[in-house]
This record gives sequence, C-alpha cells and structure tokens, in this order.
Amino acid sequence: MHYRYVIRQLALLLLVLSGAMGAALVYELLLIYRITEGSGETRAAHSLAISTAIGAVLGGAIYLVTRARPGETATFGRREAMLLVGTSWMLGAALASLPYYLWGNLPGSDPGHAFHSFTGCYFEAMSGLTTTGATVLGADHSRIGDLPKGLLLWRSATHWLGGLGIVVLFVAVLPTVGAVGKKMFQVESTADQGGVRPKIAETARVLWLIYLGLTLLCILMLMATGTMSLFDAVNHAFSVMATGGLSTRDASIGGYDSVAVDIILTCFMILAGINFVLYFHVLQRRWKPMLQDVELRIYLVLKVVVSLVIAFNLMGGTITTTAGLEKEAGFFTALRYASFQTASMQTGTGFGTADYDLWPMLSIGLLVPLMIMGGCAGSTAGGLKVIRLWIMIKVMWSALERAFRPNVVRPIKIGKMVIDDDLKLSAMTYFVLIIVGISAGTFLTLLFESYSQCDFQTAFSASLASLCNVGPGQHHVGPTQNYGWMSAPSLWTQAILMALGRLEIYALLVLLLPRFWSGK
Repeated sequence: MHYRYVIRQLALLLLVLSGAMGAALVYELLLIYRITEGSGETRAAHSLAISTAIGAVLGGAIYLVTRARPGETATFGRREAMLLVGTSWMLGAALASLPYYLWGNLPGSDPGHAFHSFTGCYFEAMSGLTTTGATVLGADHSRIGDLPKGLLLWRSATHWLGGLGIVVLFVAVLPTVGAVGKKMFQVESTADQGGVRPKIAETARVLWLIYLGLTLLCILMLMATGTMSLFDAVNHAFSVMATGGLSTRDASIGGYDSVAVDIILTCFMILAGINFVLYFHVLQRRWKPMLQDVELRIYLVLKVVVSLVIAFNLMGGTITTTAGLEKEAGFFTALRYASFQTASMQTGTGFGTADYDLWPMLSIGLLVPLMIMGGCAGSTAGGLKVIRLWIMIKVMWSALERAFRPNVVRPIKIGKMVIDDDLKLSAMTYFVLIIVGISAGTFLTLLFESYSQCDFQTAFSASLASLCNVGPGQHHVGPTQNYGWMSAPSLWTQAILMALGRLEIYALLVLLLPRFWSGK
C-alpha cells in the first residue's frame, strides 16, 4: 500500500476545497463592502478566511512533504484508489465543516445554535458533500434564513462539488493524478464511461462541462421567473443539479409558492437523475443510445405513473405546503405537487413544496420505494439505481421460470447486453447491503434516542433517507422538520450512512477488512 501517494492526493483535495471556500469568502467580503456595518456577516467572513487558510496551508505543506522523489515510480492499484476515495469524503467533510464550526464559536456567537457543536457542523458538511440534503438547521434559534449569505453559498457549493464527485473533479482538472485517474474514477463514479472519451481525465472533463452547462441554464431559467434573486437562483441550481436539496429558506421551495419555479426545478431534478453519458451522446447528435436506453425508459415511466397515481389520490383534499399554506387539490394543483415530490424523492434531491407527511397512506407508500430506487446509474442521484432494480427483477423472473422449466437456459439481457453472473451477484448483494444498512441505522438511532421523540417511523425513515442520500424522511425528520434534535451519536450514525450511500457502500466497508490492509 503506497500511503504516501494517497496522502499526496488527499492534500490536493484540501487545496481544491480551499479554493472553493475562498470563492465563498470573496462573495462574503463583497457583501460586507455593500451593506451596513454590524450586519452579522463579519463573523462569517472571519470563519471562511480562517478555514480557507487552514485548508490551503495544511494541503500545501502535506503536498510538499509527500512530493515524488527523483526516480520514484509508485504503482497505484485498486486498493489505493478505494482508500483515497473513502478517506476523501471523510476528510473533505471535516474541512468543509470548519466554516460552520468557527462561525458558531467565534466571539458573538449563540451558544444554543446548532453550529456550536462540531457534530452538527460535520453532519451538515457531510450532508452537503454527499448531496443528501439533511440539515440540523431549522429550529427557532438555528433558522436557515438567519445564516450569513457566505455560509449559505458555501453550504450549496458543497452540494455542487459533491454532485459528480470531488474525486472526479480533481481527476478532471489536476494532471498530476496521471495514470491513477481511471482507477479513482471507476471507484467513485457509477457512470458507464464507454464511448465518451478514450482517456478517463477527458471523460471526467466532458461530464463536468455538461454538469456546468446544465447548472448555468438552471440559474438563468430560475432568474427569468422573477421570483428568485441571482443569489437564490445560484444556490438552488447548485443544489438541484447535485440532487442535494439544501435550500436558502426554512420552508424549502414551498417558501416561494411559484408554479414556474416548481416546474423548472421538477424538470432539472429529472434531468439530474439521468445518466450524464447520454447527454454526451446527444451533444454528438447520437440520439440512438438515449432512445434505446432501457434504464432511462423505466426511470421516466415510473416518474409519470407514480405522479399520476399520487395526483389522483390527492384530488378533492387539501394540500399543506411546507410554508404552511393550504391549497385545494384540484387535478392540476395535485399534479403540480405530486410531480415535484416524486421527482424530489426519486432522485434523492429532497426539496419540499408540500408536507407529504399529511398525505394519504397510498401516496406516502409510493414515495418510500422511490427513495430506495433512486435515479439512473451515472447520474448525481442516490439510491439503489434503476438499473440494479431492473437486473434484480430479471433475476427473480428467471428464477421463477426455472421452477417450472428447469431445463431451459435463457440468458438475462438488458437491452442487447447479456448480464453475467458477477453483475447479477453485485446487484443482489448491493440490495442486501442497503437493507442491512437501513436496519442497522434504525436500530442504532432507536438505541440512542428516547422513544417519545424518536419512534420507529422516524428512525427508519431517517436511516433510509441518509443511506439513499435523500435528506428528509418522515415524522420528526419529515419535510417541515430537521435533524437538529438528534443526539451526537445519532448524528454520527446518520453521517456515516450518508457517506456509505454516496460511495455505494463498498468503498467504505472494505476499509474495515483486515485483508484490505494486509494485501493478502
């Protein structure tokens, strides 16, 4: 195991995050220059400046100490790649949490604020980088709207950086990664890279350019509604393209109460849940891969069908928005809120326009499977992924057929591709690990919390939402609630589940195996 080389790449990660943090600092300084003195933004500028300096100095020093020696050639295998990816998210969240923690503890801060605790800050940072969207903010003394704008921008930026993966980012932009890029990209990304570019760094750059282009388009469209300012449009575009869900308002998207905003964000949530490689084919005027993609068809059909079923289920009742407004549920109103919430849950974005905790059981029962399923492989969405679900269904159907036709040997195909035994086993194993992870998270959360505040529905939905990178769950962690009431052990449990879900479990679990470290 070439630890020194791994540590050098971690140093580059610290530098990348520090650069992004510096951009938030510049915005904060410009804001302070424009507004009146004593607005409360100064403490945010101090916290961002100190955090940027810590990350830059620490990253730069480590990189210099671990730089390659003359004539040294280090081999970088799959074990090193998995170690780098796993530790990147844990270390990245630690640095990303510093601005929150310093802001919550510098002179003049409120000792009752959620950011006074490092656990709460680390939870918020992990939620941002893993694009989960869960938050400890929202209580009366820790309202999202009261947070300085520089910290709100940094909070959304962590989403955007984590969307296609921090690791993919510095594979794309840092040539020093070199030959290790392909191994890192394959471990961190679920995308099918075939047919995009012959070199992995070029592939990563293409995906990031598509990601950037869609983000800019979303910003322009949100501003065109006249409902959002440039600041709000940037924050929500960062969040929606990463399928993250952190908002600048306590009532989330429901706080805008805008049909145009709902429609735009619904469309971009759907777009963010599609395999980004398909967009590259479209840009090359190759429509056939998209039109023939089985996973995409299943993803869109499920979205439409579930939205319509929930809309009909809501009709005739009253829909309560996340801002507390009540809407009479005619067909189009019901379809508006049903479409938004299904897209939000299916892609793991976690934005809210309605308090779905108050919806009929049928509607709630349809949202839970969508949270588990997630979007397409190669997208920024979380969850099991549609392709794995389809493989599992195919495997089970084949097993049923063999029960009454044991002599028939029929290969399992997805489109024209034959699914081999390794892929079948991988899909089934991943589903089992999802169930085990949710069960373990539920048990630990119930163990750490009193039943009066955390019932089974809350613990189960919190663990499900964290592992599938959705964010809001049900009951005490529902669309109008937050995670700020949880104890430190429960918050650490949920943060670990977020990291496991973002890295698709394997990249972190293997670090617990003795054979991984011994290499035997």
